[in-house]
Amino acid sequence: MLFAFILIDKPDHGDMRQRVRPVHKDYLAAVADRMAFAGPFTHDDGKTMLGSLLVIDFPSRDAAHAWLAEEPFTKAGLYASTTIHAFLNLWPQKAGFPPAA
Repeated sequence: MLFAFILIDKPDHGDMRQRVRPVHKDYLAAVADRMAFAGPFTHDDGKTMLGSLLVIDFPSRDAAHAWLAEEPFTKAGLYASTTIHAFLNLWPQKAGFPPAA
C-alpha cells in the first residue's frame, strides 16, 4: 500500500537539513524501487526548504512508521511534525515530474 509522508521542518533548521541530506538521500535510495515520488516542500520563493513529501509503498502502516523512525532527518530531530496517510494514486501524473532519463 502506498503511504504519503507529510514532513514539516522545524523553523530555522536549514543548516541541519543540508548537513544530514547526504545520509537522507542514501536512506531514500534503499527504497527507490518502492517510491512513487519524493521531494521537498518549499516556501513560495521555490528555494527555502519547508519539509518533505514522500510517497512510498510499504506492506503496512506499522512498516511505514518503522521506516520513518529510522529516517536520518527524523533521527536528527529536523521535523516539527510528521503525518502518514494511506494514499491511492488514481490520476496519471503529467506535470511537475522530471523527464525520464
